[in-house]
Amino acid sequence: MAKKPTPLRIIPLGGLDGIGKNMTVFEYGDDIVLVDAGLMFPDDDQPGIDLVLPDYTYVLENEDRLRGIIITHGHEDHTGALPYLLMDLQHKVPIFSSKLTLGFIEGKLAEHRINSPKFREVSDGTHINLGAFSIGFFAMTHSIPGALGVYMKTPAGSVLHTGDFKLDQTPIDGVRPNYGAICHYASQGVDLLLSDSTNATRPGFTPSEAAVGPALRHIIKNAPGRVFVASFSSHIHRLQQVCDAAVAVGRKVVVTGRSMVTNTTIARELGYLKIADENIIDAYDVDDFPDEKVVVLCTGSQGEPLSALARMANGEHKSLSITSKDTVIISATPVPGNEKSVQGIINSLAKIGCTIYDKSQTLVHVSGHGSQEELKLMLAMVHPKYFMPVHGEAVHLRAHAQLARQMGMPSDHIFVLDNGDTLELAGGKARIGAPVDSGVVYVDGLSVTDADPVVLRDRQKLSQDGIVTCVVTVSGRARKVGDVELAGRGVSFSNDDELMAEAVDVVRAQIAKNENDVGTETLRKSVRNGLSNFLWNKTHTRPMVIPVVMEV
Repeated sequence: MAKKPTPLRIIPLGGLDGIGKNMTVFEYGDDIVLVDAGLMFPDDDQPGIDLVLPDYTYVLENEDRLRGIIITHGHEDHTGALPYLLMDLQHKVPIFSSKLTLGFIEGKLAEHRINSPKFREVSDGTHINLGAFSIGFFAMTHSIPGALGVYMKTPAGSVLHTGDFKLDQTPIDGVRPNYGAICHYASQGVDLLLSDSTNATRPGFTPSEAAVGPALRHIIKNAPGRVFVASFSSHIHRLQQVCDAAVAVGRKVVVTGRSMVTNTTIARELGYLKIADENIIDAYDVDDFPDEKVVVLCTGSQGEPLSALARMANGEHKSLSITSKDTVIISATPVPGNEKSVQGIINSLAKIGCTIYDKSQTLVHVSGHGSQEELKLMLAMVHPKYFMPVHGEAVHLRAHAQLARQMGMPSDHIFVLDNGDTLELAGGKARIGAPVDSGVVYVDGLSVTDADPVVLRDRQKLSQDGIVTCVVTVSGRARKVGDVELAGRGVSFSNDDELMAEAVDVVRAQIAKNENDVGTETLRKSVRNGLSNFLWNKTHTRPMVIPVVMEV
């Protein structure tokens, strides 16, 4: 009987249920390579949660086979889970990425007080071997320098992973996608293509990053007062264009916001952000310069409540303030879920009376992801046997799959998977394999905890309906009721003395209903149910009721 060939298994642990927490396992025999380790920011229905990580239990369970971690580029949705993963790994694993990405990662690990692991710098044209994996890297354009695509070859088949990309012919740093490498790998044969789906619903081509420069320069040149530009701190190409425009019209640049200061410092040290020392000034020295000679680079493009822009909009920043003469440019698109927060900051700025620009009025932002025509070009260049869209919500993945069908790829050669599903390549054929455990993990303050739906449900209930605590003292076998104390938090009726007195009577009646010598747990349940029903009938709200029954 012929021995069954060892398959190449592709296991997405994150990135297929939203824009974020990208993490994919590639497994062949005794060797595992992990591509990306990202996070996602919480939604409104996850109160109190700081970060959302993919559940990487499968990686920890197979740590002895993990040969290396590859990071395609330096955005949080591809690097943010690394500190938590490295803290959980028992052994040091080499991390492969471009110089800028490793610089950002090093800064992130320092914040978590993690000793730097084995960093291995790679770039366009680098080739490495990790166990049975032969891996090549090629340059891609994205909204951050140092973005890389990855080509993997194993005895069971080959995979090309685009990473996040758009096909920008006029990139700010002059590094265009390496079309030669992509076509070379295609000529060798690509069994499976994994391609970025973020803009799969957007027709046409994504404009070049260079298209933003003239609009930024026009605004900065003609603004009467200071200009505040809010952008992603990792969007080095955008920051470079702001710096170039500022210097060209004789303005000095101020950098504020923790991540903005950190990332611009790293990018300047590594040669990715070019601006002379004399053109950057400290935020505390800004009053030494006329308003029309200052541009402020700040965080806050996503409406983060503690960001520099939010603090300035609310008059809470320690060294900078925004006045009605100033101009604010929001040079980013709100990440899905952040629209309300961004609109809140825009409203605060509007009350100040300053001039506000965002992408709805003028070209101050372009996406870093390819639109439909670029995605079709990638499919045409690679000409893969099988295709798996990645990096997107369900609607994006399916739209990308439809593009592949339009280009003549058979439907049974296209795999739209969920996190935890497994795709197996063997003998030139792809098929769905056995799934692995997957899900999300929450970073909640200093704790990293499993996704407990009860905790989130309680927090949502508290945020919507408040809490009522009831402390009852009972004595003797006859369960004679002593004191009853009610207190409400986050409820509108806590000052309604008449209703609260009725509620106390309800509690007393509930305890009186119970037979002698019942347990305190039974009394608790009785109080909770009676009080909850009473409050619903009277107020049509269901606050969380916490009964405390004390025997004296």
